[in-house]
Amino acid sequence: MSRPGFVLDVDERTPPLIVHQGEGFRLERLPLGSKVIYPPDSLPGIRDVDATIRHALLNPHGTEPLPELLRPGMRLTIVFDDLSLPLPQMQTPDVRQRIIEQVLEMAAAKGVDDVELIAANALHRRMTPAELRRTVGDRVFRAFFPEHLKNHDAEDQDNLTYFGKTRHGEDVEINRRAAESDLIVYVNITLTAMSGGAKSVSVGLASYRSLRHHHNVHTLRHSNSFNDPPNSAMHHSYERMKGLIDEHVKVFTIETTLNNDTFPSSMGFLNKREWEWNVRDQATYLGVKRANELMPKKTRRRIWQNTAAPYGVTGVHAGLQSEVHPLTLKNVHRQQRTEVNGQSDIAIYGLPYICPYNVNSVMNPILVMSLGLGYFFNLYMNKPIVRQGGVAIFYHPVPNEFHPVHHPSYIDFFEEILTESTDPVLLETKYEEQFATDPWYIQLYRNSYAYHGVHPFYMWYWGAHALEHLGDVIFVGGNRKTTARMGFRSASTLADALEMAKDTVGGSPSISYLHAPPLALADVR
Repeated sequence: MSRPGFVLDVDERTPPLIVHQGEGFRLERLPLGSKVIYPPDSLPGIRDVDATIRHALLNPHGTEPLPELLRPGMRLTIVFDDLSLPLPQMQTPDVRQRIIEQVLEMAAAKGVDDVELIAANALHRRMTPAELRRTVGDRVFRAFFPEHLKNHDAEDQDNLTYFGKTRHGEDVEINRRAAESDLIVYVNITLTAMSGGAKSVSVGLASYRSLRHHHNVHTLRHSNSFNDPPNSAMHHSYERMKGLIDEHVKVFTIETTLNNDTFPSSMGFLNKREWEWNVRDQATYLGVKRANELMPKKTRRRIWQNTAAPYGVTGVHAGLQSEVHPLTLKNVHRQQRTEVNGQSDIAIYGLPYICPYNVNSVMNPILVMSLGLGYFFNLYMNKPIVRQGGVAIFYHPVPNEFHPVHHPSYIDFFEEILTESTDPVLLETKYEEQFATDPWYIQLYRNSYAYHGVHPFYMWYWGAHALEHLGDVIFVGGNRKTTARMGFRSASTLADALEMAKDTVGGSPSISYLHAPPLALADVR
């Protein structure tokens, strides 16, 4: 049994605590009385993952065993989550590889020879051949790439199928190959409660025509938490779309969950609670921090982005999505859920290098904003850690740099659009369609490794709920010009940030620090 998550009340005996700050970290002393939210200890991983996968495929929930769904002459499409999951990337072999190999073996035994594999990248950038190989493994890559192992193309109009509208008027349009298949096998990794379930097919294989119905300001502002599906307008939209998809194509879902082993043994101190560090952990911290600070920026980025997590697999469930996903969420909650007594005036978050969709690319200011306000701010269930009108303090240098190949629409969004306004509603109304339909952005998305033209807007909207909830946002270490462009403030130190926050929350604020990663899901009572 692993220890449950808990909340530490900072007192005189509390040592300095690790705070992540982009491609680095620091020790920080928090004010007395602050609450520190720790996740449960990492759950033990399944010892025989391959046997567990096979058992799941042969004993699914709500449907026949996978071999009984396979037959000669059928069209089988295997779809898998793209490189946005997990964060950071997992050590090889990736669990998706292990599942896909077994599905293919069962398909071959049944005489199925019309098989396609599709990365469900939606409007994310395409996965490179090297990234595809790393995810599915050498054997599958050599057998299927490039003709039968591809990225989903949300702008390939000839290869999209329109199913119609939901009862709420939402257009449902997905990848044609998948839509015309006799069976979709979806291979998922659920790292947080916002992932998997109805989201998988309805988002991963969708077009902009579909995605715009739930990736918008109104829907995101009416999603109490992205990690609380029953109270998320976004997830309600996913469910309606899934209902229409299920009328046209059969989906066999395979969902997996991981434990909280986020960092390799060489940085094992980052997985521990600070007062449990031994002499070796303390020495390793000093050595790694010193080496990290001395490295050239490019070298440091390359090392961090190539760091793989030694995750253990904690669950594999297969069958009907409606029966599988509750079991998946139960595993996520076992690993991450921590009860917190009440909200605070100020919430502190360390933003690590594990940025969404950021593998082997350069983190940019908009993605930092999305990571902070969208992802970390929403690591709660029923209510935010910080009260309405409170202050969020994020640790991150917030760079003013972009990768010109990967982020052309991001550059234009930052340099042109944010100079006019930071209001999500105004940006959505005035500029979204222009970026979403721009032929150059579409060309780069389809044929390069650029995000879709609308992607920076969606990342900005991702923080819309937080922006409406918070009274102020302060970045410790943030570039002043960059943070000001985005409508935030910057501070040199935590002490400065806390002093600035007094303008909003008064002179004696209550403070909570979400100690992540590893990930914690705050259940605020």
